[in-house]
Amino acid sequence: MGTSSDKEIRMVAVIFRAKIQFLDDDYQIMAAKMRQLAFDHYGCLDFYAVTEGDQEVAVSYWPSHEHVKAWHADSEHKQAQRLGRNRWYKEYSVEVTEVVRQYRAEPKF
Repeated sequence: MGTSSDKEIRMVAVIFRAKIQFLDDDYQIMAAKMRQLAFDHYGCLDFYAVTEGDQEVAVSYWPSHEHVKAWHADSEHKQAQRLGRNRWYKEYSVEVTEVVRQYRAEPKF
């Protein structure tokens, strides 16, 4: 079919959902630093974050569970997690899932 592609793909998605307490300049700096660290040192394939009202959702994509575990164990990431729990978020949850198929609409010209 000409309007979409369907391909088998194996990767891991991490879905982070949080209820925001307070986001300040330190948060913006830390978020940018963690994003860069994830891409540069842990193989993060893609990352999106959206904030609406007091809700934040971030989705990151990784080549494997091993990549996610290494990222989770990083000492700077652990520091960011502590700050998130103590300062920026009222509560949060993390879901880790496998992406087995991806659909994408082709651009219309």
